[in-house]
Amino acid sequence: MCANIDMYSGFVYRMLGIPEELFTPLFAVSRMAGWCAHRFEEMGSGKRIIRPAYKSVSHEKKYVNIKDR
Repeated sequence: MCANIDMYSGFVYRMLGIPEELFTPLFAVSRMAGWCAHRFEEMGSGKRIIRPAYKSVSHEKKYVNIKDR
């Protein structure tokens, strides 16, 4: 699983002494501006969200058993 910014935000929240029950609401509140922006984009562009193209640079890796790591 790839780590995203929320993983690191959780560490910061913990260091700040914020109760764990508030982590999820804080993640959601911090993303609300982006959700609203996407909705405005949808409404203005005929129900289509335009996202930048990307090219994956990762390569398939061979599985290594946990005992052999």
